[in-house]
Amino acid sequence: MTTLIPPAPGAPADGSATASTVTALRHRRRRRLALVLGAVAAALVVVATLALTLGEASLPAGRALAALFGVGDDGDVFVVHRLRLPRIETALLAGVAFGLAGALFQSTLRNPLASPDILGIASGASLGAVWALLVAGLTGLAVAGAAFAGALGVALLIWVFAWRRGLHSIRFVLVGVGFAYLCSSLLAWLLASADVREAQSALLWTVGSVADVRGAELATLAVGVVVLAAAVSGIARWQGPLALGDDHARGLGVPVDAARVGSLLLAVGLVAVATAFVGPLAFVALVSPSIARRLVDDGGPALLASAGVGALLVLTADVVGQHLLFGVEAPTGIVTGIVGAPYLLWLLATDGRKSLA
Repeated sequence: MTTLIPPAPGAPADGSATASTVTALRHRRRRRLALVLGAVAAALVVVATLALTLGEASLPAGRALAALFGVGDDGDVFVVHRLRLPRIETALLAGVAFGLAGALFQSTLRNPLASPDILGIASGASLGAVWALLVAGLTGLAVAGAAFAGALGVALLIWVFAWRRGLHSIRFVLVGVGFAYLCSSLLAWLLASADVREAQSALLWTVGSVADVRGAELATLAVGVVVLAAAVSGIARWQGPLALGDDHARGLGVPVDAARVGSLLLAVGLVAVATAFVGPLAFVALVSPSIARRLVDDGGPALLASAGVGALLVLTADVVGQHLLFGVEAPTGIVTGIVGAPYLLWLLATDGRKSLA
C-alpha cells in the first residue's frame, strides 16, 4: 500500500512557485547580461572613435566617421582605412580571443588564476616566434606560424606531463607554471645570444603589439578567431556545469573528460592564433573573465562578457599606449602589463582572505 505524504504547511501543492522563481531569476540574469553587453559595446564605440581621431594627423570625429564609410577627403580615407582601422580591428580580434580563452581556462580548470600567461602557453608562442626570427631567419606569416606551433607544442607538453588517469586542474596549472619558467629562460637566452639589432626586432614578441597586423595577416587572424569562437558557442553549455565540479557535471549529463579536453583545446587554439599575430598581451586573458564575472554576477563562466571586456581592454590599452603616456609610445602589451600586475596582486590577496574565511 502506497503512503501519500502531504505537502508541508504553507508549501505550494505543485512546483509552480518554484518554477516562477527560476523563470524570474533567468529573466533577471538575461537582462543584466544584456545591460553589460550594451555598456561594453557603447564603450567600444567611444574608444574606437577616439582611436580613429587621435594621432599625428588629427581628425575631427565627423571627418573620421565619414572617412570610415569612404566619404570625404582622400587623405582622411587613407589615414582611417590604411593606418588606423586595421589597428583597431586587430585589437578587437585579439581582445576577443584572449578574453574568451581566459574564460574557458578558468571555468574548465575551476581556478581564477588560470590563464595562458601563467600556464606558459603564451610564452611558448613567444619562444616559437623569436626562434623563427633569430635562428631560422623567417619573416611574415612564417613567424606567425612558428608562434602558433610554439603555443600548441607547449600545451601538448603540459598535457602529457599533467595527465594521470585523467586531466586534473591543479596538476595542469602547476605543470604549466613550470613550463612558463622554462620558456622564459629559453627566450632570454635566445635574445642574449643574438645580435643587438636582431634582438631589438624580436623584442616586441616578448611584450605584444597590435601595430603591424595588416592585409593577409589580419584576414588570417579574423578567420581563426571567428571559427574558434563559433566552435566555443557549441560547447558553451558545458561550462556552467564544469564550474560546479566533476560530480555535479556528470549528474547533469556532461561528458566531463571530453568536455574538459574540448574546452582546453579551443582555449589553446584561441591563444595560439592571437599570440601568433600580436604577441603575448600580458594579463588580458587573466583579467577579462574576472571583470566580466563581477559585472554579470550570475556565477557562470560569462563567455560573451569576457570576450567583450577583453576587446575593450586591448583597444583601450592600445589607445593609451599610443597617445596618453606623456609623449612616449608604448606597445600594447606594456600597458596591459602595467594594469594587470596590480590586479593580479589584488586578486591573490582577496582570494587568500576568502580561503582563510
